[in-house]
Amino acid sequence: MALSRRGHRSELNVWPGWVDGLSSLIIVVIFVLMVFVIAQAFLQQQLAGRDRSLVELNRRVAELNQMLGKERDAATAQRAKIDSITALLNSVTAERDAASQSANASAGQVQALSQQIADLTAELQKLNDALGQANAKAVEQTTTISELTQKLNLALAAKVGELARYRSEFFGRLREVLGNRTDIRIVGDRFVFQSEVLFPTGSATLEDSGKEQLAKLANTLNDIAKTIPPNVNWVLRVDGHTDKRPIHTAEFPSNWELSTKRATAVLEYLIEQGVPASRLAAAGFAEYQPVDPGTDDEALAHNRRIELKFDQR
Repeated sequence: MALSRRGHRSELNVWPGWVDGLSSLIIVVIFVLMVFVIAQAFLQQQLAGRDRSLVELNRRVAELNQMLGKERDAATAQRAKIDSITALLNSVTAERDAASQSANASAGQVQALSQQIADLTAELQKLNDALGQANAKAVEQTTTISELTQKLNLALAAKVGELARYRSEFFGRLREVLGNRTDIRIVGDRFVFQSEVLFPTGSATLEDSGKEQLAKLANTLNDIAKTIPPNVNWVLRVDGHTDKRPIHTAEFPSNWELSTKRATAVLEYLIEQGVPASRLAAAGFAEYQPVDPGTDDEALAHNRRIELKFDQR
């Protein structure tokens, strides 16, 4: 009886330890979730502030361009007036010289012409001063516009960099999911499926094995899309390509129809897998964008492909 009671007491003593451990684990999970939510809110606030800065920079650039245009118009008008006054001054000077050389010219006429020349010279100096100030102001505004344009370009480059980060993450995770296959590869900023992975020869109907690969792609894309801020306007473009061998069937009169229908079939299947239609686009390029200039079977197989490009609208 003593042994039985001692064993029972040991089992009861273990239970509080399990409860404490479970409570600690729940607290840690709640803490991690709080940190993630705060970080996400902070990132969205920063992106929103950057968008407001972009809008303000664009507005200021537009205002300065408008002011610069007005200053240039004013400077042009002043130059025209200066040219007119200079021509008039030359004409009056010629008249004065002629009057001075003429023995019959009256002193009053010469004095009036001299006064007119003095007045015109003073007005010409004022216009030259005003033109100099306008030119200085135009140079200052041009410098300001250049600085704002540089800031705008830096801000735009930052937004493009954000999309590139998500593109890199998407392609990296997609490579892990699909495995290291020779018929599925990354080329630059595009993910390339050979057509045989998805479609039978001369067909735009997805095979079951192709649907399986696209389902993995869609799941990866949906996971990545959850982490992309709403203000990053991205789109996944699906491009269909064929080789240069012509096709003439009732369903596909040319390679244009075949490449376009294949791209559309991939797009529609991705929509079925939950990818938003607003984030997809499809295009067909027939045989006119080859990646291999060769004419053997291997080169033709390289050119028959579906390309996925993670891009910004």
